[in-house]
Amino acid sequence: MGADRRSIDIKGLSHVNPIPVGTRIGPLLVSSVVAPFDPGTRTVPDTAEAQIANLFAHVGNILEAGGAGWGDVAKMTFFVSDIAFRDAINAPWAERFPDPASRPSRHTQLSPQASPKPMVTCDVIAYVGTPGDAGTGR
Repeated sequence: MGADRRSIDIKGLSHVNPIPVGTRIGPLLVSSVVAPFDPGTRTVPDTAEAQIANLFAHVGNILEAGGAGWGDVAKMTFFVSDIAFRDAINAPWAERFPDPASRPSRHTQLSPQASPKPMVTCDVIAYVGTPGDAGTGR
């Protein structure tokens, strides 16, 4: 039998299908697709910047609910309807990961199916070390 699996749910974001917003198995935390909904609604903001702000807020809540922090993030993937939105991701990215020598991997993938709304979604993978491990975000 594998490691214990724990579903992660957060206030303000849920899926219509019977899946959690994230899963933690041992030190591995993985999200489902994170939608840019305004918290507690299924309303998608009109601008990519507002959608990206919602994504980062939701991911922060997922990390916290999974016992992790931004320092535990190994990779984020952003799915965008316009590759130009990659530039709008850079500011909140650098805010959460200010040290260029210690940033997670990131991929931005063009996803025309995301048009017109949402314009951007994401997912996240984090590795949650034990307290005291170098690099943990807790």
